[in-house]
Amino acid sequence: MYDVFGSIRGLLKIDSVSIDNNIFRMHYKATMFVLVAFSLLITQKQYFGDPIDCIVEGVDPGIMDTYCWIHSTFTIPSLTGAVVGEEVPHPGVANPAIHGPDDQFQIKHHKYYQWVTLFMYFQAILFYIPRYLWKIWEGGKVKMLVMQLNSPILDDDVKRERKAMLVDYFSVNLHNHNFYAFRFFLCELLNFINVIGQIYFTDRFLGYEFTTYGTRVIEFSEQELGTRHDPMDEVFPKVAKCTFHKYGASGTIERHDGLCVLPLNIFNEKIYIFLWFWFIIVAVISGVGLLYRLATFTPAFRQILLRTRSRLASSDNVEAISRKCQIGDWFVLYQLAKNMDPLIYKEFITDLANKLQGKGPV
Repeated sequence: MYDVFGSIRGLLKIDSVSIDNNIFRMHYKATMFVLVAFSLLITQKQYFGDPIDCIVEGVDPGIMDTYCWIHSTFTIPSLTGAVVGEEVPHPGVANPAIHGPDDQFQIKHHKYYQWVTLFMYFQAILFYIPRYLWKIWEGGKVKMLVMQLNSPILDDDVKRERKAMLVDYFSVNLHNHNFYAFRFFLCELLNFINVIGQIYFTDRFLGYEFTTYGTRVIEFSEQELGTRHDPMDEVFPKVAKCTFHKYGASGTIERHDGLCVLPLNIFNEKIYIFLWFWFIIVAVISGVGLLYRLATFTPAFRQILLRTRSRLASSDNVEAISRKCQIGDWFVLYQLAKNMDPLIYKEFITDLANKLQGKGPV
């Protein structure tokens, strides 16, 4: 039984090839998984739980809950740091009429929470778009070139034939791979642009509170207990106000102010502080990846990288190939090095170097 499962794993490994890198996978695998997982968590709490509970007299609780969920709640951000129990009943909750039209006491409406699940799902799709484009543009090229040469157990005649085909392909198509490589580099750039755009897109979604959200939470955690003003109460209030108007018995319009408890924001505040740190980390790593990509435009650096990947091949052969290759050719060779068996790749590099230098096969 163990041999059967081992064979299946071996066949799956042979059949799969890597066409990108770890930084690329941070976007379409790790980040996409995180966003979809958070979206499903909020969906479960929102549609199969009780996302809002409002307290009000004279209005049916179910109607009030539905109305406030649809039409948003509000708080006064300048009062989130007020003393609870003395100045305000809850952080940011007060009667705007008492404080007057002063700009300091302007109310802030919170409309985002019913869209969080769809917003995260949309973000996950955006993180997958560069991967989708690269899969289309790549067109299975690496898999066709590898031709099962990633298996150490291969018939000698078959290995010799496929290796010769690969050497012939490179000698004929030398300097014809730049467009292929540039499309991958474009996708790397799109990844970086996307994650930076997602930071500002999320900031707009949360009322321009996201870009400084993480730093404010860090500052809050370093303050002494009792003197701290929790920034999460401004962005994700747990208790907010909602105003409902209806006709009274005499036909006059009645105003009903209610307090609404938003238990969903307990999850939202933790999710978005994680996403703040995660987006920053991904953006920094992606930026470093772009600097690395710029460095690969220098032939000397490409030769070092190819020698590192071709550690079993002689440095003379690697240098001979590097002198002949443009960046697109180097990129394809680097992709093959990640997918081919090291011993077979070493033989391929030797044969290719001989071919490019006009020598016969060894």
